[in-house]
Amino acid sequence: MNTAELLVKCLENEGVEYVFGLPGEENLHLLAALNNSSIKFITTRHEQGAAFMADVYGRLTGKAGVCLSTLGPGATNLMTGVADANLDGAPLVAITGQVGTDRMHIESHQYLDLVAMFAPVTKWNQQIVRPSITPEVVRKAFKIAQMEKPGAVHIDLPENIAAMPVEGQPLPTGIQEKVYASYRSINSAAVAIAKAKNPIILAGNGVIRARASAALTEFATRLNIPVANTFMGKGAIPYRHPLALWAVGLQQRDFISCAFEQTDLVIAVGYDLIEYSPKRWNPNGTIPIVHIAATAAEIDSSYIPIVEVVGDISDSLMEILQRCDRTGKPTPFAVSLREEIVADYERYAQDDSFPLKPQKIIYDLREVMGSEDIVISDVGAHKMWIARHYHCESPNTCIISNGFAAMGIAIPGAIAAKLVYPNRKVVAVTGDGGFMMNCQELETALRVGTPFVTLIFNDNGYGLIAWKQMNQFGYTCYVDFGNPDFVKFAESMGLKGYRVETASDLIPILKTALEDEVPAIIDCPVDYRENLRFSQRAGSLNCPPI
Repeated sequence: MNTAELLVKCLENEGVEYVFGLPGEENLHLLAALNNSSIKFITTRHEQGAAFMADVYGRLTGKAGVCLSTLGPGATNLMTGVADANLDGAPLVAITGQVGTDRMHIESHQYLDLVAMFAPVTKWNQQIVRPSITPEVVRKAFKIAQMEKPGAVHIDLPENIAAMPVEGQPLPTGIQEKVYASYRSINSAAVAIAKAKNPIILAGNGVIRARASAALTEFATRLNIPVANTFMGKGAIPYRHPLALWAVGLQQRDFISCAFEQTDLVIAVGYDLIEYSPKRWNPNGTIPIVHIAATAAEIDSSYIPIVEVVGDISDSLMEILQRCDRTGKPTPFAVSLREEIVADYERYAQDDSFPLKPQKIIYDLREVMGSEDIVISDVGAHKMWIARHYHCESPNTCIISNGFAAMGIAIPGAIAAKLVYPNRKVVAVTGDGGFMMNCQELETALRVGTPFVTLIFNDNGYGLIAWKQMNQFGYTCYVDFGNPDFVKFAESMGLKGYRVETASDLIPILKTALEDEVPAIIDCPVDYRENLRFSQRAGSLNCPPI
């Protein structure tokens, strides 16, 4: 047995189902070992796509997704997806091939110090310098990647080490025991919540990672406290719940801004500061905060909790609930605010203008998708509309990158989602800019048998940057481009292609495309004049009285 074969045995021991990546000269021994393994290797068309697949796999399952590249340009291509997983809190293990240790001390073809390079975008990384340490390196990598807060780790395997003979066995994986909050912090939180007259819950991605949405919903319902979720906290409470105030996180004022302006206590549950800076909802640091999470609060001058409840989130919520006497107190402000939010959403239901307004596209998409179906959002102007208007009944049914916020994630992410949940409908929602960054992975999707729909918001430009330029300068520059015929593009790859030509086309096209047995592309023209109209309305928004 050589080192590469031992490493693959360790991956099997960790329960790895897939490795996403590209073959290369310096990872030949790993590929040979994988060829004789129960693990399925998914050959991608670009290393960035491989990393995004591992990223979304990790976020959906809670188990580390694994991606593989060769050295040099293969490794640098991998970095964007690795950084995305790290900042989005998704467990990921990246493995790179490397030159032999016998030529690292000299100038060498394609050699880069990958351990140094990956250090800023990972929780931990290590080069395997001796065959015998392989089981320890792999076990440590998975443990660190999956422990709270999850993120990316990196293993660098020199080609001469990979080929060396070795004896050894994978290490036992063990069970990570839950950590529970102190009764002192739980009691203090219960007192603070009981005293608050107008509290609001801010639910973040930590609720989703901890599988704590049921506990949060019961907590909010019994204490009658409204809930706003971050972009990455969608589904933390069902969107139809009467206390759900939907998403917070836009960089402009919105209805939900009123709730934070008039609250006297924010109960931050599983909230990661990277999701939405507290300086945007607590700029002066004057709002009292109760922090409930699996890890201690990050330091920020606008986020200084009066109480930190650190431990298993579901347990903490239930323990606080038993000690808090807020049950039955009315929240009329939250009720009236929700009515305004819902009315704004529903006003686009019958809009028949063309090109379609982004609100209408998302409204129709929500109508077609089931409660457990999955939307993967790319990054761009459409992401802001998805964040605001696509609402979730269940956790992990709308995946948005909002830590690193990398364009190009949607199509690779949809492949991973379909591998994890083959019986669910999956839609990758992307702008035309993001689509062209990783559209080559649609060939991967066809080859591995993962039919999903790619819905393109087509405006022939970088819409989000144009929106920001107009807000700041009153004009746009360097944001316009041309596009291929997306329907012909789809057909040339053996996919299905559809073009929306009237507002009434979208729902029937979506229904048809979601039944196709191959990946499908829908080209949907979008009217992004709505971006500036929203900015103008947001600037004149007046909050209702409490």
